[in-house]
Amino acid sequence: MNFNEELTLVRDTTATVIPAGEERVLAAGTRAVISQALGGTVTIRTDSGLFRLSSKDWDALGAAAQTELKAAARAAEMEQGDEPFCDDQVWEAMKGCFDPEIPVNIVDLGLIYDMQVVAPDADGKHAINVKMTLTAQGCGMGPVIADDAKTRIEALSGVSCAQVDIVWDPPWTPHMISDAGRQKLGLE
Repeated sequence: MNFNEELTLVRDTTATVIPAGEERVLAAGTRAVISQALGGTVTIRTDSGLFRLSSKDWDALGAAAQTELKAAARAAEMEQGDEPFCDDQVWEAMKGCFDPEIPVNIVDLGLIYDMQVVAPDADGKHAINVKMTLTAQGCGMGPVIADDAKTRIEALSGVSCAQVDIVWDPPWTPHMISDAGRQKLGLE
C-alpha cells in the first residue's frame, strides 16, 4: 500500500478523531493520505487532522485502496491458524492492536500490565482479563484501543469473553517499550 498517495473519500464516512476519540463525519471529497494501516484499522491524515477508520468504512477510500487493505487483513488472519488454545494466542491477538499515532503494537509499547486466563468453562472456553494503560492519561482513544483489544481477544476460538480495563498505576513511561518496539521506533 502506498502511504504517500493522496486519496479522496468517495462517500461521507464516520471516523474517530485522533487523539480525542470522538466520532466525526468526514464528507465525500475530503482528501486523505493513509499514514498507518495496522491491526485491521487505518489512520488517515486529512487537512483537518488524524482520523481512524474501521474496516467497515474502508470503501470510503475507494475500491482500489479497499481491495489492498482487505487483502493485507486476510493475509494477517491466515497467519493465526487453528491451534489449541494457549496464552500466547492472547498475546498475539493483542499484538494486532495499535495506537493509531504510533506504529508499534500495544504489547511492545508496554501498555499491557497484566493478562489472566480463567479456567475453561463447560464448553472449554476461557474468560480473559486484561489490565492495560495508555501512553497519556488524557488520551481519548483509550476506550477505542481497549475495545479493539477486547474484540481481537474474543475472536479467538478458545475464548468465551474478555474484559479489558484501563489502569493508571504504575504510570507508563517510554522505558516500558520492548526491545522490538524500540527498534521499530529507532530508539536503539
